[in-house]
Amino acid sequence: MLTPAARMDGAMTHIRSRFAWVLVTACLAAAATAAAQAPVKPGVLRLATTTSTDDSGLLRAILPAFEKLCACRVDVIAVGTGQALEIGRRGDADVVLTHAYQSELKFIAEHHARERFDVMYNDFVVVGPAADPAKIASRRSAREAFAAIAAAKAPFASRGDNSGTETAEMAIWASADLKPAGAWYRSLGQGMGETLIVANEQRAYTLSDRGTWLAMRDKLPNLRLLLGGRSIAENPDFALRNRYGVMAVDPRVHPGVNAEAARKFVEWLVSPETQRVIAAFGMTRFGQPLFYPDSDRWKASQVPAR
Repeated sequence: MLTPAARMDGAMTHIRSRFAWVLVTACLAAAATAAAQAPVKPGVLRLATTTSTDDSGLLRAILPAFEKLCACRVDVIAVGTGQALEIGRRGDADVVLTHAYQSELKFIAEHHARERFDVMYNDFVVVGPAADPAKIASRRSAREAFAAIAAAKAPFASRGDNSGTETAEMAIWASADLKPAGAWYRSLGQGMGETLIVANEQRAYTLSDRGTWLAMRDKLPNLRLLLGGRSIAENPDFALRNRYGVMAVDPRVHPGVNAEAARKFVEWLVSPETQRVIAAFGMTRFGQPLFYPDSDRWKASQVPAR
């Protein structure tokens, strides 16, 4: 039988062992948390953006200049706008470049970013099969065109990826008091480029940003631009205007982000010099810009000196 002293020594040994285990567990947990929140390498900027900026070729045209200026590498995550904002919400991106204004304001209201900056705009167009079975080419608005497509039950390819383009598409259906459903309506869960390819293969209608359409139209022989005009100036439906904004993810909420690189990227993107490059992108090949500069600094630089 153990003496009281021996029992006390055993109890203390158990307590010390238990405390040591708790301490080790706590240290491991703290280390894991610190690793998860550790800043990314200064030489990398994670950019979450919509597929249109990538599919159109814009990022390939402008990012090398920033990488040289910043002495860093930009890792592009091109997804739908909704997904890009979710990546930002997780702190898995340092900066987001998207095109869903109300969703961007919500992102700020949730404190994932401090401020949104206008970058550029283009517009949406409705493309479809050359035969145009729904006869939308004579329509003056996307609302009228969508109503005609639904009435004809003509094939329609939707991105279905919670993107800015899908958000715009859903707003058009709502304006026509329609909820698309049935075999004719195909929600793909794909980016803009892939959706255009499917629409071409299936001779379906779809909503596209003009930039991606222009960049890919030579590969889409079965599709025609049916609503939107030859340029943004000729688009009869102002509701199809498509605005892009940039936001640096807030390091106060997501301490692991590369805040300094994100700040430099935002400043560079809205600068008159970069905006000038954006304004010229597409002119040589298409005779018109794929995106129109829209930052406050750009607009201020266009005001004639008095």
